[in-house]
Amino acid sequence: MEYLLDKWKSILTKAANFSGWDIKNYRNEAEQVDEIVKDVLEKLDIALLDITDFPVGLESRVQDMIEFIENQSSKVCKLGIWGMGGSGKTTAAKAIYNKIHRKFKDRSFIENIREVCEKDNRGCINLQEQLLADILKTNVKVPSISRGTAMIKRRLGLRNMLFVFDDVCNFEQLKSLCVTDKWIGHGSVIIITTRDVRILHSLQVNGIYEMKGMDDTESLELFSWHAFREASPGENFSELSRNVVAYCGGLPLALEILGSYLFGRTKQEWTSVLSKLASIPNEQLQEKLKISYDGLDDMEKKIFLDICCFFIGKGRAYVTVILNGCEFHPEIGITILIERSLIKVEKNNKLTMHDLLRDMGREIVRQSSLEKPEMRSRLWAHEDVRHLLANKTGTIAIEGLALKFQGNRLCFDTKAFEKMKKLRLFQLDHVQLVGDYEYLPKQLRWLYWKGFPLKHLPDNFHQENVVAIDIKYSNIKQVWKMPLLMEKLKFLNLSHSKQLASTPDFSKLPNLEKLILKDCPRLSNVDQSIGDLSKLIVMNLKDCTSISNLPKRIYQLKSLQTLILSGCSKIDKLEEGLMCLESFTTLIAEGTAIKDMPRSIVQSKSIGYISLCGYEGLTRDIFPSLIWSWMSPTMNLVSCIPSSGSMSSSLVSLNAQDTSLGDKSPIIGSLSKLRCLWVQCKTEIQLSQVLKSIMNDTYSEANVSDLATSYASTSQILEHPSRSLLIGMGSHCQVLNALRERRSKGLTTNGSTDFFLPNNDNIPYCISHTGEGNSVLFKVPHISDWFMKGMVLSVVYSWTAVKTVDNCLISIFIVNHTKCTIQIYKQDTAKSFNDEDWQGILSNLGFDDKVQICVAFGHGLTVKWTAVYLIYDTSVNMEKEPLSNPKKKLREDL
Repeated sequence: MEYLLDKWKSILTKAANFSGWDIKNYRNEAEQVDEIVKDVLEKLDIALLDITDFPVGLESRVQDMIEFIENQSSKVCKLGIWGMGGSGKTTAAKAIYNKIHRKFKDRSFIENIREVCEKDNRGCINLQEQLLADILKTNVKVPSISRGTAMIKRRLGLRNMLFVFDDVCNFEQLKSLCVTDKWIGHGSVIIITTRDVRILHSLQVNGIYEMKGMDDTESLELFSWHAFREASPGENFSELSRNVVAYCGGLPLALEILGSYLFGRTKQEWTSVLSKLASIPNEQLQEKLKISYDGLDDMEKKIFLDICCFFIGKGRAYVTVILNGCEFHPEIGITILIERSLIKVEKNNKLTMHDLLRDMGREIVRQSSLEKPEMRSRLWAHEDVRHLLANKTGTIAIEGLALKFQGNRLCFDTKAFEKMKKLRLFQLDHVQLVGDYEYLPKQLRWLYWKGFPLKHLPDNFHQENVVAIDIKYSNIKQVWKMPLLMEKLKFLNLSHSKQLASTPDFSKLPNLEKLILKDCPRLSNVDQSIGDLSKLIVMNLKDCTSISNLPKRIYQLKSLQTLILSGCSKIDKLEEGLMCLESFTTLIAEGTAIKDMPRSIVQSKSIGYISLCGYEGLTRDIFPSLIWSWMSPTMNLVSCIPSSGSMSSSLVSLNAQDTSLGDKSPIIGSLSKLRCLWVQCKTEIQLSQVLKSIMNDTYSEANVSDLATSYASTSQILEHPSRSLLIGMGSHCQVLNALRERRSKGLTTNGSTDFFLPNNDNIPYCISHTGEGNSVLFKVPHISDWFMKGMVLSVVYSWTAVKTVDNCLISIFIVNHTKCTIQIYKQDTAKSFNDEDWQGILSNLGFDDKVQICVAFGHGLTVKWTAVYLIYDTSVNMEKEPLSNPKKKLREDL
């Protein structure tokens, strides 16, 4: 900088001789040059922050965030940058600052907030002083945090500013710096980088940008710049470089540290480093990543280390059950680990983490006893565990142990576990134990034993504290000879046990919640004691091909939510008792012999997801097709669905291809939640027959024999008083309100009819069609650049009864003669058309379609005139977005 100043002085000395600067007020030439330098430096941009020399992939990420900032319309834009340690949060924040800082006269970048606050008690005060100095351009002494907060509010209030707060680890740090909308001026921008997303939620930021890993191409380029000072590795190091990049997993910090560490080293040294990294992480990288771990409390640390060593790839709910058994409070603990970027939950609800974080956690355990593995809390390395069991050197320090072996079975004496009194997590894979099972610790919470070798659990298998038994691919024929009392057991998995013929007696498992019996081909009997499992939530019998029926006591399980029977090819029916399952939400029964489902299934108020008879998805999507599949012309449809009870609340629409609808009217009437019925016909003749059948059979009280010619005598109608009814459909609700207002004021009508025509500034464009009687026929017009926003039906009717009937309207029929479809909207729907109803109507109206709208009224009421107003507007997007139809996914591989 001094060199640059000298150069500038030399140049500016010459510049001072030109006109424009008055030198009479300066004592000498040097003083004048100093003033010129000072003036120019204030105008020059010297506020740029130093960032990485190799900004690979940075530009696109930064541009996304800048665009977000520029598009914000709120008073203050608050952007959070979140990610694990070493993901590039600070680098991105600096790059954004460099791009936009010129727009702000007042700006401040406060770096390493966590580190500053941890150094001494004056950490927050130092940050306050830095903030005040950056904005006020002078040093300010702050006596205390509270005084500093007050000074910031008083001196910085309502300024337009740019703030960047880097590496925030708790909300109190931001609070001391007055990072709220109340104290910052309109147009200000605040950027916060943190490893804890909860801080950003607490601040209610406008957006959160997650710093995700670099892809393979970016990773290799960034690594190469640090390892070779070139954009790509040389041929001799290409494969080794790719191995290092794979190890780094897209983490910029790891790529930078390892690239710099390997710079200038030989191939032999590279190979040695890679070999070492397989068991011992890089120390510099370890310390950087460990910062997030150090901020956890003791319980959270235990949860993190358990996941690192045993539960990566396991379901979140499954792990929660086990750790709850350990009294670790995993519901909040796992959430905190997610918020602090230490673990992630994939879409299938499996727990995952970056490989480098896994290695960091395991290294913490290893460092606790470098020379004596038996003194560590958790053991997972094959040789360490094998040596310990073979030599019976276990200790009370061991809480978790895993041994996986894919070759011939390893065999150990159960006495090797005698001293492991605190062992709670126990995982074996194709390992055999011989001896007395009394030696197994009584503190076990999790027993995972793939390839369990025995024919049944030993009689002395006393594990009163175990919460999860997972013994897949076992040789078990009978789970136990005599029922074993395991009051805390919540999860039992016996999947892929090829010899298992019968489920165990469940009478002494009062708290079992999940029973998984997938792919047990010889399993033919489900014990009646299944009915004792009052807390059972999930039962999975997938691919149990020998089961032909289920005990009726299953239908007594009030807590059962999920039943999976897919692949049970001998099961041909389910009982009507299925609807007695009060908590039932999910039924999966593909690949069974079931041809006829209990009709009561559609009366369930709770069931949400179903897969059977070739249908799969949400019940609101599946039930309509399922119901119509029952409605063949030869069936007694009245008995198809019981008339008593209420239908599933999710059944709101039916689509029918079958045109034999005459005998289906009773079932249509029983669907209390049904909003719309669609009928598709093949010809217009068929359409007319079906419409007549529906009108006669379902709505006979309308006294309509032939809808197309059902006009009443005008002279007869005029003998009775008349009134009008307005029905609004679509998004232009103000249209109906306007019409009602005009009507209430008694405005003029159209000739001899009693229609109240819309004439309002709120209605951009309106086309009306009228018809005698209870129907109106028209063609859908094609109006360029205009979009139909709604319809209003105006119906004038008379009555012969002494008193009027409040619920006079029974249904509305929208008949598309061009497409040969009928849409039926029941009374409740007609009273309150919603957006989804309107989209259903609109989707079936094409330009020039011949459409007839009909109304059906109750007994004693006669329709005199019917009119329809088509409301158009240009103020909406002409491209209609399709309604979403989400499919529910099972969260775990049960």
